[in-house]
Amino acid sequence: MSAECKVENELLNTSQHPALSTQHLRRYARHIVMPEIGEVGQEKLLAAKVLVIGAGGLGSSAIAYLAAAGISKIGIVEPDRVELSNLQRQIIFEEADIGRSKAASARDRVQEVNQDCEVEIFEEKITSENANKLIADFDIVVDGSDNFETRFAVSAACYHEKKTLVSAAISGFSAQLSVFKPYLGSPHPCYRCFVADTPERERSCAQEGIVGPLAGMLGSMQALEVIKEILSIGDSLSGKILIIDALTMNIRKVVLPRDENCECKKVL
Repeated sequence: MSAECKVENELLNTSQHPALSTQHLRRYARHIVMPEIGEVGQEKLLAAKVLVIGAGGLGSSAIAYLAAAGISKIGIVEPDRVELSNLQRQIIFEEADIGRSKAASARDRVQEVNQDCEVEIFEEKITSENANKLIADFDIVVDGSDNFETRFAVSAACYHEKKTLVSAAISGFSAQLSVFKPYLGSPHPCYRCFVADTPERERSCAQEGIVGPLAGMLGSMQALEVIKEILSIGDSLSGKILIIDALTMNIRKVVLPRDENCECKKVL
């Protein structure tokens, strides 16, 4: 018997949590043996509902790892269809998906990874008019969008609905990651405390370019931050921005203070 099988069998024999089935104990054995997660933590993941905004470079990796982690329900907000140029970085898709709905294609991949994961898709653009409604039924939100209009709408809705927001952005070889929980009050900032207004010169990923592995790296990190927030473990990135230069592999963390006169307070 392999060492892996011995560990799994020991979990089966010692489990004190009837809510975890034999299949759960085997599938999530590498989580359960970790003291930071354990059976209690895995039960929390199995009960969590996460909404992912965008199934692009960031969202596709985040969705795959959240499904593999055992998240109970994943919502996917994505109005676009798969294009050939997406396959350079959006690893949840394949050539056969070209022309298909990204949301529906992503749902298919999730079901292949973990049939127990419920997926709800929203094939529409998220705006300030519908953001609150889309976010309301989920516990935590992952923003993988690529424009400031969407980021502002998601940020405001998360603030209003008291949902934790895990936000990332990439351009070329540069990336940033943070967690926003402004509904907790000071000292927690919101996204608008970081970016108050749309920059005068906003360029799309088609114009700036994106190195594929960096998208996967940041999407995976978003999934990791979601797990940490659900389990209340480790150090939260709330109040901090993680900045990555992939060309030099220089990674730094800077403090982001809360702006009590932030624009999002006026929006709400």
